[in-house]
Amino acid sequence: MNERKSSFWTPSIARADGPVYLAIADALQADIRSGRLPSGTRLPPQRSLAEALGIDFTTVTRAYAEARRRGLVDGRVGQGTYVRQGRMTTLRPAPAGLVDMSMNLPPRFDDAPLTARMWEGVGALEAEGGLELLLRYQQPGGAARDREAGVAWLASRLPGVSVERLLVCPGAQGALLAVVSLLAAPGDTVCAEALTYPGFLSVAAQLRLNVAGVAIDENGILPEIFEQICITHKPRALYCNPTISNPTTITLPLDRRRKLLEIAARYEVAVIEDDAYGALPVAPVPPLAALAPERVYHIAGLAKCLSPALRIAYLVVPDLRAAARLAGVIRATAAMASPLTAAIASRWIEDGTAEAVLGAIRREARARQAIASKLLPDGALLADREGFHGWLRLPSVWSRGEFAARLRSAGIGVVASDAFALGSAPEAVRLGLGAAEDHEHLRQSLGIVADLLAQSPVVSATVV
Repeated sequence: MNERKSSFWTPSIARADGPVYLAIADALQADIRSGRLPSGTRLPPQRSLAEALGIDFTTVTRAYAEARRRGLVDGRVGQGTYVRQGRMTTLRPAPAGLVDMSMNLPPRFDDAPLTARMWEGVGALEAEGGLELLLRYQQPGGAARDREAGVAWLASRLPGVSVERLLVCPGAQGALLAVVSLLAAPGDTVCAEALTYPGFLSVAAQLRLNVAGVAIDENGILPEIFEQICITHKPRALYCNPTISNPTTITLPLDRRRKLLEIAARYEVAVIEDDAYGALPVAPVPPLAALAPERVYHIAGLAKCLSPALRIAYLVVPDLRAAARLAGVIRATAAMASPLTAAIASRWIEDGTAEAVLGAIRREARARQAIASKLLPDGALLADREGFHGWLRLPSVWSRGEFAARLRSAGIGVVASDAFALGSAPEAVRLGLGAAEDHEHLRQSLGIVADLLAQSPVVSATVV
């Protein structure tokens, strides 16, 4: 490459709208097009440009990464970043931020034959269902075929479930709303882990319920604290996410599951098991519903293990009376789950596509966890190698709000612990590893997170 020296390049971003990193990348692209920056020109070091502009180092890192994504520049290890030779590559618009790790999505896998197989299954429904599928209502608990598919999908984790005890719901959130509506009335108390899924908190607030947070340790809910709350608050239900918990990634061990169920039975407390990630482990701990089917309402959504777009969840209930009552709640709140998406899920389960997709998600999740483990400091990230999110505990110099704000200025979204906390929130944030478009985007984003962790707020701050 013919390298040219240049004066220190400084982009004009004073009147830029939107994220600063995009303004820098846009200015770089404009200067290359105008000829101000010929091919081979060496760009300023990232830290030097950050100091010249009075912005965070991570923002410049983000801008250079965006320029590479657009095909504007090349980087050479130990030598710097140079304007690329030849024509610029036209790419689709960049996602909002380098990666929005506030979204906890299943990771996108790179398997063209499997993707084609998924779409073939969708197309086959035209011949199988015709207008009957498109122009008819169904029972609020789901059609018989869809219930049977749900039983088959859960058979390895919940053997022996009858079709009559399973309902097809409009997503896990719809199932959660139906169950909590059935079990508790306004003013009642329900329990949840001290760090719990925000969707449950939203449902509880909507139904005007009191939520008592149960303290947790490295193994999850503390049974003795749960029992104290049972005595003092007489809760109607315990909500929990026992496998690869959101947000902490904790999986309750078998002995603690049994202890919690014993306490729930002693004080006649129903248990709502949100098993959003239960399909991901190859050798899972038995679900609560397998240990105490007479007490547990088991919600098995497909969003995390198959496809968020389907908005389908299978709800397994203790008995036929509960099934009938919940069908009435589903009718009142949502009428029914979408017959079309339920049929897609059933087709994929029946022909083996669902199991293949689950396998692809498992493999990709493990690969992304390996990347995170390599790039982030030892001991900082709590994670399960079979899941695709992590709980990042911050060093003492950082507050969760300030850390999340600094990342946001670099185009990276994370969720601070406040969204999950019942009571005092720890200094931590949740990272969704599945939202990145590919491994390279994930490495770039986690590199920025690691760089920020290594700095102090005072060093990285820019006040003008």
